[in-house]
Amino acid sequence: MQTVWKGAVSFGLVNVPVKMFSATHDNDIPMKMLHKEFNVPIQYHRTCPKCEENVSWNEIVKGYEYEPGHFVTFEKKELEKLASETSREIRILDFVDLSEIDPIYYQKTYYLAPEESGEHAYNLLVEALLDTKKIGIANVSIRSKSSLAAIRIVDGVLSMSTMYYAEEIRPKEQIPNLPKQTKVDERELEMARMLIDQLAASFEPEKYEDEYRERLMDAIEDKVEGKEVKYAPEEKKTNVIDLMDALKASLKQSKDATGAKQGESGKSEIKAASKPAAKRTSKPKAKSSTRSSTSKSAKATSASKTAAKPRRRKTGS
Repeated sequence: MQTVWKGAVSFGLVNVPVKMFSATHDNDIPMKMLHKEFNVPIQYHRTCPKCEENVSWNEIVKGYEYEPGHFVTFEKKELEKLASETSREIRILDFVDLSEIDPIYYQKTYYLAPEESGEHAYNLLVEALLDTKKIGIANVSIRSKSSLAAIRIVDGVLSMSTMYYAEEIRPKEQIPNLPKQTKVDERELEMARMLIDQLAASFEPEKYEDEYRERLMDAIEDKVEGKEVKYAPEEKKTNVIDLMDALKASLKQSKDATGAKQGESGKSEIKAASKPAAKRTSKPKAKSSTRSSTSKSAKATSASKTAAKPRRRKTGS
């Protein structure tokens, strides 16, 4: 894992030297832009529209357009000097409750690992945050970009989530076509609550999958093997005008799905309890008798295990 940043977490007069690592990664399937005729990747060039020449990186500066067509420019070193005062410090300003922060403020999360000289202070901060159930709100600058940050514990590891400033959050007044608040029908509200209760569950991130990515990978494999890519037919959605009918249909669908899952879960538990670990191609028929002794039952079970052949599990690519 590559180090993104080195510096220190500070609160009061305490400094905790840390290294920063990205806690997440982009799992998108990379695609290149190709010329359709030749299947060759397209190249991009940095071209000046005035002289029509390609521009090298050492000839490029950053600029701010204060009027149309008028810029003030900054060299890379100038921007580094402006950021240098806080670029190596995550300065905690306040400690707050996590529940007070709306998720709209969060950007990207990083793990913080201690430098060798800062292990004691690192462990102290971790334990203090766990004991108080607080998170730190800090200022940080990474790659000349200043942002707020939430310092909290994730699975026993000190982490930092960059955040937007309040002025970066667009006010709701800018959202067009928001519906006016009207009195909700009590029957519809009760049905909506029932539907939410039916779909309520504990958050288990492992059970959510990127379905588009799976379909795309299957399509890529089919194309590599020269197979025709087959697409699932689009579902025809009917325009349900009556909201109550839509709620009732959703509730029924949710109950049916819940019942099916519970049935499958119950069957799998029964099978798991009755079957050995290895899968069998056939089940030996045995006559059950309430009068049979425990020793006879054990012998029958042992014999059925010996007779059954495990089925070789097919592995997918």
